Amino acid sequence: MRILILGSGAREHAIAWKISAEIGRDNVFIAPGNGGTELCGTNVDIGYMQFDDLKNYCLANDIDTVLPGSEEAIAAGVRDFFENSTDGKHIYVFSPDKHAGQLESSKAFAKEFMQKENIPTAAYQAFTKESVDEGYAFLESLESPYVLKADGLAAGKGVLILNDLEEAKTELKSMLVDEKFGNASKQVVIEEFLDGIEFSVFALTDGEKYVLLPEAKDYKRIGEGDVGLNTGGMGAVSPVPFYTEELKRKTISQIVEPTIKGLGKQGLKFRGIVFFGLIVVNNDPFVIEYNVRMGDPETEVVIPRLDESLSQLIEDAKNGTLLSKTAKAKSGYATTVFAVSGGYPEAYEKGKEISIGIDSETLFHAGTKRMDTSLVTNGGRVLAATCFGDSMRSALDASYASIKGVNFDKKHYRADIGKDLEKYV
Repeated sequence: MRILILGSGAREHAIAWKISAEIGRDNVFIAPGNGGTELCGTNVDIGYMQFDDLKNYCLANDIDTVLPGSEEAIAAGVRDFFENSTDGKHIYVFSPDKHAGQLESSKAFAKEFMQKENIPTAAYQAFTKESVDEGYAFLESLESPYVLKADGLAAGKGVLILNDLEEAKTELKSMLVDEKFGNASKQVVIEEFLDGIEFSVFALTDGEKYVLLPEAKDYKRIGEGDVGLNTGGMGAVSPVPFYTEELKRKTISQIVEPTIKGLGKQGLKFRGIVFFGLIVVNNDPFVIEYNVRMGDPETEVVIPRLDESLSQLIEDAKNGTLLSKTAKAKSGYATTVFAVSGGYPEAYEKGKEISIGIDSETLFHAGTKRMDTSLVTNGGRVLAATCFGDSMRSALDASYASIKGVNFDKKHYRADIGKDLEKYV
């Protein structure tokens, strides 16, 4: 295998780190990559949405596999592009096509899919600008809080949870009529609020068979105690201590298997990763959302715990030899804690010099780049410190020791990752 990984975050660094150890760094390429991915392979100075240039690079470098890290390239049809090209159709893109990718890129599409397959999820209705008055009436039929979701991709900012009915109506109008989130909110899904604790499950699939990867719980809010604005992710823990054998059995039988079977039944061209964003209500799992790629920061704990060859699983999917199973996972806990730029997720400065006082192998880079001999910040989420431990506490202690050894101007991190899980350990 010679693989091109599309993206520039810590998720892509973790994937490159894993695959590089399996097939050698000379066979791993990352477009465009970051200051850490170059340690695992060759950074390619091409944006992950520049499909023509990516295809030409693959052809010139004998690359046979493309792995999109983030949702944007999948939603834009990167697999369709390669399959429909005359000279690049032999290159295997490990992702769903654009239509099947709507499981993530369209909330209404995902809800309709779940409804057809009887997969447990919150009750909902979808509305457009023309039916905004019906949306108001539906809000009036619900109890507070009210959940509004922009149908399309909105960089993680398209979900609003509001306690006041009039505010919910105002925001619905802002999304649909005033196009608060642009094209992403031309349609809005309003759904019942589910009160519970969230976690994530991942299945690698060829569209028929699947391999269940380790589960994780992530932390999205910028502030401790899960307050403040949503981010790309401030930390994660794997395994999830409340994910009991009973809950796992329900998750597989009620959600994972019906989803994989439903892909075939509905004729969706799906391969790659199904990310199940789940919530537990009264010990029953419900789907909050699907993603069609690995999550971030979950990847930074899931992939290090994966005690199997990721590159071989992808090859098995390609060759039709994938066998359904639960993947082997390393014992103990993996935790990750993110250092982010001051001001993130709002305005922040780039170009701050980074000093690292620990073994850099425990760090997955996100917003970094190399400038001459220096490593500098190049994004809001900068570095993730992933560590192992026999217990969740020992893993977290190691992650925090690691993140404290990272220094740059206005560094910020959450000091309470995993705190809500202590009662389950």
